Amino acid sequence: MTDPKPSFETRARAAEAAMRDVFPVTPLQRNVLLSERFGADIYLKREDLSPVRSYKIRGALNAMRKQPDQDLFVCASAGNHAQGVAFMCKQMGKQGVIFMPVTTPQQKIQKTQMFGGDHVKIHLIGDYFDVCLAEAQKWCAQNGGHFLSPFDDDDVIEGQASIAVEIEQQLGRAPDHVILPVGGGGMSSGVVSYFGDRAHSILVEPAGGACLRAALMAHQPVALDKVDTFVDGAAVGRIGDRPFELLKHIHISDTIAISEDRVCHTIVEMLNLEGIVLEPAGALAIEAIEDIQAYLRGKTVVCLTSGGNFDFERLPEVKERAQRYAGLKKYFVLRLPQRPGALKDFLELLGPDDNITRFEYMKKSARNFGSVLIGIETQAPGNFVQLFARLDDAGMTFTDITNDETMVQFVI
Repeated sequence: MTDPKPSFETRARAAEAAMRDVFPVTPLQRNVLLSERFGADIYLKREDLSPVRSYKIRGALNAMRKQPDQDLFVCASAGNHAQGVAFMCKQMGKQGVIFMPVTTPQQKIQKTQMFGGDHVKIHLIGDYFDVCLAEAQKWCAQNGGHFLSPFDDDDVIEGQASIAVEIEQQLGRAPDHVILPVGGGGMSSGVVSYFGDRAHSILVEPAGGACLRAALMAHQPVALDKVDTFVDGAAVGRIGDRPFELLKHIHISDTIAISEDRVCHTIVEMLNLEGIVLEPAGALAIEAIEDIQAYLRGKTVVCLTSGGNFDFERLPEVKERAQRYAGLKKYFVLRLPQRPGALKDFLELLGPDDNITRFEYMKKSARNFGSVLIGIETQAPGNFVQLFARLDDAGMTFTDITNDETMVQFVI
């Protein structure tokens, strides 16, 4: 008679023990700024401080250690899983073939090559992760090797659950609430499964890739019609089948979809105030606190900062989107009279904290008028209310296009 399979908790603890042969426990840090702001004991589980600056090394390590006779591993990744697999290929002396979307930030591509060296070959395929995934699976079927899913794999899920084991050890107990970002669901399903009812789990997705919420509403995994790739570490069009089986009991009220602009707000704040570098997916859990702060007061809360692979070439865009979300920057089209002194009249309507960041004639809409694209930054959102009131009083016609995504894509 064979022994029964060890429990998930036992397997997660074994995975956590195996991590110590490769890297130390990632820090669990109480964040004073967030704790005082929201009246709770808020801790950050700093997966952005792992050797590959994300938790993805855990799943790769656990899955690969269970395939000791396999010499070739194949994976698809938007960046972080690729780095974990590359790191472990070099560490274990294995070979890896890694497929990444063409849209993957260069920083992640370069670090994947750096971690893997001669042990990995990288193929850039498709604009979206799901296209890249299909190509990787096709290649693996034709050429052999062990396909290592970034999330839809029992051993990967088990490895990611080692995060929960560490949190429990570091706190001395399970937290009251744990806030987790969700992409394909591998990490979130592992942590949720380990804690069970001992911690209340809140799952956070980017609004442009909310595949878990879509699956919960449909009672099965479904493919999203489109995916916004800005939060590249969590921009997945369909949650994994195995993760969904472990998450299908989650009530939709315990999921949160965060807009991409909101994520930028947290990235900028954490960088400026705390010196913490987070990628968009790594900021999801922190930004979600605001939505659920009412029932977090007085509780112990752990937010998973899932990754810090941020390409600083993206910083101007992140700052721009953060300012737009905070109401500190707006774009509008002004119908300006074509006469001497018209521009001076407009400038005199600006407040002392209003700063023009863009001024561009778009076209003449009539002989006596021209359309001007104007971008303005200010110190407080209320300043725009006052500015627009002064423009109205002066009889100037304008259209606020800040939140018009179509216009923004074409002219900003």
